[in-house]
Amino acid sequence: MWGGRFAAGPDAIMEAINASIGFDKRLAAQDIQGSRAHAAMLAAQGVISDNDARAIREGLLTVLSEIEAGSFAFSTALEDIHMNVEARLKEIIGAPAGRLHTARSRNDQVATDFRLWVRDQIDGAIAGIGALQRALLAQAEAGADWVMPGFTHLQTAQPVTWGHHMMAYVEMLGRDASRFRDARARMNECPLGAAALAGTSFPIDRHMTAEALGFDAPCANSLDAVSDRDFALEFLSAATICAMHLSRLAEELVIWSSAQFRFVVLSDRFSTGSSIMPQKKNPDAAELLRAKIGRIMGAMVALFTVMKGLPLAYSKDMQEDKEQVFDAADTLLLSLAAMGGMVRDMAADRAALEAAAASGFSTATDLADWLVRELGLPFREAHHVTGALVKLAETEGRDLPDLTLAQMQSVHDGITEAVFGVLGVHNSVASRQSYGGTAPAQVRAQIARWKEKLG
Repeated sequence: MWGGRFAAGPDAIMEAINASIGFDKRLAAQDIQGSRAHAAMLAAQGVISDNDARAIREGLLTVLSEIEAGSFAFSTALEDIHMNVEARLKEIIGAPAGRLHTARSRNDQVATDFRLWVRDQIDGAIAGIGALQRALLAQAEAGADWVMPGFTHLQTAQPVTWGHHMMAYVEMLGRDASRFRDARARMNECPLGAAALAGTSFPIDRHMTAEALGFDAPCANSLDAVSDRDFALEFLSAATICAMHLSRLAEELVIWSSAQFRFVVLSDRFSTGSSIMPQKKNPDAAELLRAKIGRIMGAMVALFTVMKGLPLAYSKDMQEDKEQVFDAADTLLLSLAAMGGMVRDMAADRAALEAAAASGFSTATDLADWLVRELGLPFREAHHVTGALVKLAETEGRDLPDLTLAQMQSVHDGITEAVFGVLGVHNSVASRQSYGGTAPAQVRAQIARWKEKLG
């Protein structure tokens, strides 16, 4: 490849550090897709003959079939997927293969391949998110009126419904999907034809290749087209946020499936045993998911570090853009699939959830609200009265609903028998009718909205 300029071949160490075929062969389908579009455009513009374009197109299909069949011999000496494909194409069709690279560079070629690949991964992530949302919706619908403790600081706060808790993750994942869709729309411009950095003197039609490859338009600046990887960084950023949400849900599944909580039972398909303790059923899938964000966030930081100081346009540093993105995409898609499986299979224990919901003075806020609403107390005074009643109940070793009216009136003589109507956990959740609240009617309304949205 460098014979015209260099008298000697590269050192073996240089060849090893320079070659990217070990990982960028994953771009084979996108590389061939881009080359076919480029050849068709060159023929349409009269830059190459129709016969050459036909030979190139058919030869590239042969190369693709060999790669898909696993019979293609990749060569480190040829550095990357682009030169491996071109070299094999020359073996198949001869001289016309040398005309394929007219009016393009590996700089715009790899930028195009990489955008196509990331675009495919975004589509896969959106599909995986949708599948997980549907699994969460099924759980929410089954338990729309099941009460459970809501937590702040991992301390019992107020009763909520199981459906409401599941729907919180549906909302988070909905924003994740929207971030991926936004990133896809922003990156959907085609670098092909930017050539090395300055465009080309050949009469190419960049709009034709952009349309053929499903892009909205060509990149408007040739320097920018070959030198930036913000589309990959945006993908990694969205993937990191999504993985963070998966990690939070995984953490809850680990806690909830413990003997101390018993809120859920994870299926055997997503659990493992112990080599020494026969009673163990470990939530290993959830624990691994909890950790996966480290790899995805690490990929994002690594690529930001590669790109942060590069002058325009292309630098070889940018060869380090792919492995992290490949690994992050693989990790995210696997994580979404695993979480979807766990959520679909898990069984929530309604009785355990309800028993826990009634503990920890979870209806104290309902009592305070009642004092404000019925007795006209300022909220701060109601808060003080309720705190005194909680202390009394704690001293007595009972919960708020178990106090007698006389005991309550010893703290505030305005309290009446009607207060007991707000102290039960079911009464509590049913009263939270504000939009987005935990009342079963509100939860079911949100389930219906998301079902329609997801189709």
